Amino acid sequence: MSNSDLPPGSDKDWGKLLHQLRFPPRAEPQPFFYARVHARLLAQADAANALLPNWLRKPAYAAALCALVLAMSGDGAVAAPAGAGYPTSNPAQPLAR
Repeated sequence: MSNSDLPPGSDKDWGKLLHQLRFPPRAEPQPFFYARVHARLLAQADAANALLPNWLRKPAYAAALCALVLAMSGDGAVAAPAGAGYPTSNPAQPLAR
């Protein structure tokens, strides 16, 4: 029971096709693909870097800024000696001038 609609030598054609499917040719990117990817990455990096100033992107400067803000905020109890501006006696008595 042979199939008569197949041309002679089709087994070789099928063999070549199956061989190509087992070992496909290596895919190549389109021309200038890596240049486009590099340009897109640089554009995204520039957009992300525009939110913060250059000096604030460095962790040491950011930590120093946070320490400075924390040191300057508050009531100044850290910088003043104990009891330097606050009365230690009975608060009901008026302060002497």
